Amino acid sequence: MSDDSPRQGSLIVFADDWGRHPSSCQYLVRNLTLRRHVLWVNTIGMRRPRLDRTTFRRGWEKLREWLRRDRLASGKPEAAQPAVVRPLMWPSFSRRWERAWNRRLLARQLEPLIADLPKPRTAVTTIPIVADLLESLPVDRWVYYRVDDFRHWPEMDGRVMADMERRLISSADRIVAASERLQQGVEALGRDAVLLTHGVDWHAWQEAANAPRALWEQAEALFRPLPPPRSVFWGSINWQMDEEILAVLSQKSEGTIVLVGPVTDCPAVILRLPRVRTVGAVKPELLPLLAELSTVLIMPYKNGPGLEESQPLKLKEYLATRRPAVVRDLPANRVWQDALDLANSPEEFLEAVRLRIHTGLPPAQELARRRVCEESWEKKAAVFDRILFEGLSPG
Repeated sequence: MSDDSPRQGSLIVFADDWGRHPSSCQYLVRNLTLRRHVLWVNTIGMRRPRLDRTTFRRGWEKLREWLRRDRLASGKPEAAQPAVVRPLMWPSFSRRWERAWNRRLLARQLEPLIADLPKPRTAVTTIPIVADLLESLPVDRWVYYRVDDFRHWPEMDGRVMADMERRLISSADRIVAASERLQQGVEALGRDAVLLTHGVDWHAWQEAANAPRALWEQAEALFRPLPPPRSVFWGSINWQMDEEILAVLSQKSEGTIVLVGPVTDCPAVILRLPRVRTVGAVKPELLPLLAELSTVLIMPYKNGPGLEESQPLKLKEYLATRRPAVVRDLPANRVWQDALDLANSPEEFLEAVRLRIHTGLPPAQELARRRVCEESWEKKAAVFDRILFEGLSPG
């Protein structure tokens, strides 16, 4: 759709903060901003407040957002950017009165903004905490985009998340699931869900060598102090990381284990391991260049509830590079077992990493990866848009 084509209908999105870190919902919506009016609602998230550094940092970030004069001024979005609002919220959903208070707060702030948007209006959420809003906002359709099973995330209140998600699944007009396991979880509650796995910008990863020199200088400066061979992970460095796998790699593999991304609630022992280095979060456009400077890409995740249902966003990014990948044997990863190396135990992971450090990407895996180019975010967004608006009459 060209930049001067008129937008039709409106999309209201409840998800992670826009631009804070890459997510599947952000990739999909970015491809829809020239087609639909998009209002993106930054929320407080779903973590239980705790007396720790992470809670304090996020609380301070939210306080600064709420003190902005334009926090509810949706404004005119730029190309490929939604209008972003930052409504005041109570920082917990554990008790019934807290949920009722948040429902009133959000409805009061968002209702006039949504009422001004062109019809039809579809609301989509990736987070169960908006279950109380389904009958409080002037929208024509509610869609639950299920990207994770938050009931099993250790920093979440599993009981509350399970209750809110059940109500959301039972009341949403349509449901989209990012993995087969997530889809099966919806079906177990008596509803159908459309499977929509994550996409990837294939060309951006393949054309890293042609990136501007300034970007290359940033990437090289970041990795220069880290001796090769480099076994590299990117993403959130949190509870999902398997400390046993990383401990074995740090003791017995070669070179440096590099973790790229924000460190949140990662076990402290991981950060003290020899030859394990963190470099913090980087701009998304740097990742294809860092992949070029890597020897092998790794996904040293744990296994179990909360991970077996996931569809790791980085999986297809790894597959779009020219580097071998060694990943945990999770259901979503098995679909691509001909294009990477699956490992379960720390010893299997170490053996595979050692092998790929010396052999690189095998020709058979490189050939198998060609089908990733059909998994573009643009194509995924077109499917997503049909689910969101199909059958709704123009306003």
